[in-house]
Amino acid sequence: MMINISKNHEFILVAVFVLLTATLCFIPTEFDERIADNAVRCKGEVVAVDNSEVHQFGMVKTGPQSVTLKMLDGKFEGEVMQGVNEMLGQMDKDKIFKVGDYVLTVLSLSPDGEVIFINPQDHYRIGTQLFLVGLFAFLLLVFGGWTGAKALFSFMFTALAIWKLLIPGLLRGVDPVWFTLALVTGLCAVIIFMVAGLNRRGIVAFVGSFLGVFTSCLLAIYFTSHLHLHGAVMPFAETLLYSGFGHLDLTKIYVAAVFLACSGAVMDLSMDVAVSMDEVVRANPNITNLEALASGLRVGRAVVGTMTTTLLLAYSGGFVTLLMAFMAQGVPLVNTFNFIYVSAEVLKTLVGSFGLVTVAPFTAVIGAFVFVKSKKETTVVKAL
Repeated sequence: MMINISKNHEFILVAVFVLLTATLCFIPTEFDERIADNAVRCKGEVVAVDNSEVHQFGMVKTGPQSVTLKMLDGKFEGEVMQGVNEMLGQMDKDKIFKVGDYVLTVLSLSPDGEVIFINPQDHYRIGTQLFLVGLFAFLLLVFGGWTGAKALFSFMFTALAIWKLLIPGLLRGVDPVWFTLALVTGLCAVIIFMVAGLNRRGIVAFVGSFLGVFTSCLLAIYFTSHLHLHGAVMPFAETLLYSGFGHLDLTKIYVAAVFLACSGAVMDLSMDVAVSMDEVVRANPNITNLEALASGLRVGRAVVGTMTTTLLLAYSGGFVTLLMAFMAQGVPLVNTFNFIYVSAEVLKTLVGSFGLVTVAPFTAVIGAFVFVKSKKETTVVKAL
C-alpha cells in the first residue's frame, strides 16, 4: 500500500513539473518584441552560385557571392530569388555556399509585403539539430524507461528556465549572482526531486548539492576579484554592451557563469553519494551515524576523482585553440597562465572542482543523520 501511495505522489510530482515546463514554453518575454516583424525566415535551397567576385587572400575569402535560392516553405514557397552572401575575411563568420546546400534565408519585406532584400544568413542546421534532440530523447526513454522520462522532462525544464527566466532576467539588469543562485537552487530541486522523488534521498541530495553550489559561488566571488578578472573575457560580451545593454555588470555575470557551469556535476555527485548511503543504510539498519558517514565519504572519494577530471576536460576543450596559439608562438608557460583569458578558464575549472570536493562531505554528513535517523524511527514504530 505504501508503495502505491509513493508511486501516486511521484506521478503527481512529475505532472506538476510537466505543467511548469509547458507553462515556461509559452511564456513570452519582453525581448520577443525586438524580433523584427517585417522579416520572414524560411528554408531555401541553393540552385546556383556565382563566385566570380569572390577573392581569396591566403586562407580567407572576401567579396560578394551571388546565390540563387528556391524557397522551400513559408508564404514564398516555390519562388526563386537572388541573394548576396557577403564575405568579410573572417573565418569564424564567413561561409561559402554551393549548389544543393540548404540555407536559412531572411527576407526583408516592405510595408506592402514585397521582398526588398534577401539575406542567405547561414547553412540551415535546424533539421539536424531537431534530429539529434529526437534521437537523444528516444535513447533516453528506451534505456532509462520511466527514470529516463523524468530525466527528459528535467532536461527540458532546465533548458526553458535558462532561456525564459535566466537570460531575460540578466538582460533586465537584476543582480546576476543572486538571481542565478536562486535559479540554480530551483533547478536543483526540480531535477533531483524529479529523478529521486520527494523523499529523504532527494532531500539529502538537494541540500548537499545546494551547499556545494553555494560554496562555488562564494569562491567565485572572492577569487574573481582577487585575480582581477572581468566579464569582458566572455564571448560577445562587448557586443552585448554596444547593443544597448551598457548597464550590465559583466563581472558578476562571469561569476554567475562559473558556478552555473559546475552545478550539473555537483548535482550528479550529490545524488551518487545520497543514493549509495541510502542503499547502505537499507541493507544494514543497525548502522551508526559514524559508519554511515564513513560510507558516504568513501563513495565521495571514489567518484570525485573522475568528476574533477571531467570538469578539466570539459573546460579545456573550450579553449584548446587558445593554448595552441600560445604554444605555437613560444609564449612561456608563466606568461600563458597569467593571461586574463587563461586565468578565467583556470578559475572556472578550479572553483568548479572545489564545489565537487565539498559536496561529497556535505552530502555525507547530512545523509548520516537523515538516513540513520529514519531507520531508528522505523524500528521504534515496528516495536510499538
